[in-house]
Amino acid sequence: MEKNPVQILLAEDDHNLGNLLKNYLDAKGFSTMLCVNGQEAADAFRAHVFDFCILDIMMPVKDGFAVAQEIRAANPRVPILFLTARVQQEDKLKGFEVGADDYLTKPFSMEELLLRIQAILRRSEETAKPAGPQGIYRIGNYTFDFHRQVLTIQNKEKKLTSKEAELLRLLCMRGNDVLTRSDALREIWHDDSYFNARSMDVYIVKLRKYLKEDPNVELINVHGVGFKLVMNK
Repeated sequence: MEKNPVQILLAEDDHNLGNLLKNYLDAKGFSTMLCVNGQEAADAFRAHVFDFCILDIMMPVKDGFAVAQEIRAANPRVPILFLTARVQQEDKLKGFEVGADDYLTKPFSMEELLLRIQAILRRSEETAKPAGPQGIYRIGNYTFDFHRQVLTIQNKEKKLTSKEAELLRLLCMRGNDVLTRSDALREIWHDDSYFNARSMDVYIVKLRKYLKEDPNVELINVHGVGFKLVMNK
């Protein structure tokens, strides 16, 4: 049985680049909807079902960061890749703070874009596999369902992004042992570069915030080594 094509939301205000990207992605077997400003992209996401989002950051009406926040509020799992001419580290970190899975700086090659999309989709498919007992973790008063990417406490559910779920799973699997920074970066980002290390720190801060409702659970930094998930009871 033939699989349905991956539905991609592409938001790019440069008409020439937008049409070039759409034609390329469609030729590679995707089904791509092109939007030329942020508001149009946000409206399209509400009206249709997408499997992947590619967002330019500097767009008229509404920028890519704002669109990503709306998308994340509606669906914490759909992958988001930012395209941008911005090179400042602060802008890249902000992209990860609002839930980006990856970040590609212009100019870029079409082949690199395709490889990044394929890699993100592979990771997303892995975390979307049906849940089994081995995917359930107890963290103090929390229950973490890795396959559903859901963290629950007192019947309150928090849906996690793919990277948040992968990072929390690695911490759970280490038990009382330290998760080294290099292990986490190689496992999840497949590259232990300085920039990826900074983006991982953003995700650690988010996980620490999600776990704060149980005072007996701590996500601590082990200086110069990595991180450790500690249950004080």
